[in-house]
Amino acid sequence: MTAPATPATSPATAGERPGVRLARSRRNAELSLLLLAMALVAAYGAMVEANVLDTVTPDFWVPAAALAAVFLGMHLVIRFLAPFADPALLPAVALLNGLGVGFLRRLDLANAAPADRAELAIFAGIGGRQLAWTLVSVMLAAGLLALMRDHRSISRYAYTLGLAGIVLVMLPAVLPASISEINGAKLWVRIGSFSIQPGEFAKLALLVFFAYYLVRKREVLSLASHRFLGIDFPRGRDLGPVLVVWVISLLVLVFEKDLGTSLLYFGMFVATVYIATERVSWLLIGLVLFFGGAYLAYFLGSTVGGPFLNFSVRADIWLDPFGDPYNKGYQLVQGLLALGTGGLFGAGPGGGQPLLLPEVQNDFIFAGIGEEIGLFGLSALLMIYLLIVQRGLRAALAVRDSFGKLLAGGLAFTLGLQVFVIVGGISKLIPLTGQTTPFLSAGGSSLMANWLLIAVLLRVSDAGRRPVTGVGGKVNRPSGGPPEQLHGAPTEVIRP
Repeated sequence: MTAPATPATSPATAGERPGVRLARSRRNAELSLLLLAMALVAAYGAMVEANVLDTVTPDFWVPAAALAAVFLGMHLVIRFLAPFADPALLPAVALLNGLGVGFLRRLDLANAAPADRAELAIFAGIGGRQLAWTLVSVMLAAGLLALMRDHRSISRYAYTLGLAGIVLVMLPAVLPASISEINGAKLWVRIGSFSIQPGEFAKLALLVFFAYYLVRKREVLSLASHRFLGIDFPRGRDLGPVLVVWVISLLVLVFEKDLGTSLLYFGMFVATVYIATERVSWLLIGLVLFFGGAYLAYFLGSTVGGPFLNFSVRADIWLDPFGDPYNKGYQLVQGLLALGTGGLFGAGPGGGQPLLLPEVQNDFIFAGIGEEIGLFGLSALLMIYLLIVQRGLRAALAVRDSFGKLLAGGLAFTLGLQVFVIVGGISKLIPLTGQTTPFLSAGGSSLMANWLLIAVLLRVSDAGRRPVTGVGGKVNRPSGGPPEQLHGAPTEVIRP
């Protein structure tokens, strides 16, 4: 009697299991890291209360628990909508965001009357508003992941987004100073109690346009006309796009009075050109153009004044902040003293005096935190930022289409450049700017824009890490995007 044949494993099952196991493993790793990050945020809150209140209240864990609920919701969205995405991005960003909320709540405790500190509500003050903005920002990021199932689909709206980005950049410059100017920089749009910083969203829109444009022009921009000192330089006729963005950046510098925003826009374009062409000459041209424009603005501000005066004043403060330490140089001097007071290990969470720093909740939050966690703590924060940038660049390398490579590379570089601009200003490496520290500083515009940036990186990472072959050996391609071209098709080396 013949034994019944055992059913063979179907190709679908055999092809599906490894991908499912891989996705589950990455998401479980993400969940473990996320819980660790929230434990650190809860410990930070407990140490703040111990130093500010001389006791730890029974509710010290509530802000961390509220943040954990928000981020766990985002984790579930990623688990279902982007299962192959990088598992380190969400925990790293959640840790920074959580520490930012914790430090802002620490400022609220310091500002409150001693008798009211122990009863301070979770949604009170700046920290409470930042917690609410975190919920809104994470919901926007989750919505973007749900709508954008393929990162290539946004390339259809590249020119529309490019135009929208230019309008958002120029909007504060054309509005009256009473609506758009804060601390000398015209970066805002204020209507009553509501305010928004359009430039935070403009950088995302412009990056989509840059990536789309450079994918189609990379061959032209890669052409060299002559070689100098071993470096191939592009043809003169191809400098047009770079000069246009340079002029726009100078206009931002002059009329919006902000070096940081000008450097951010021009830097992300030059970096995207370099990623597209792999020519060092574009970096050299970009550096010459930017520093030449900055010197021109400083010279005109010192001699002519007018719209150039603000930049020359900021440059003079940067060159000698202790020349007027109680007036013009007060903010920078206090920031440097805070960093010096913190030393290597800091005064401990809640043990410093951050209220002595002007705008400690915005521009100078890095110096305020540095006083309390010291050089080692700040180095750890910078390493987390470096990890996010590195993971973004890895997503750019892994994804198979040129548009995704340029988009993810540009987004990762922009985030790193923004951190450099604000930390460089606080540490007196470059003149002070009006940029916010991503995920740490108070403010809804910056938080929402940066969470949207992370959502795009997660989508590109999911596309790059998704297994090429799926059920039945069929090629897995994200749905919802334009037809895949030959240059974006996956390849495989077959050896005899």
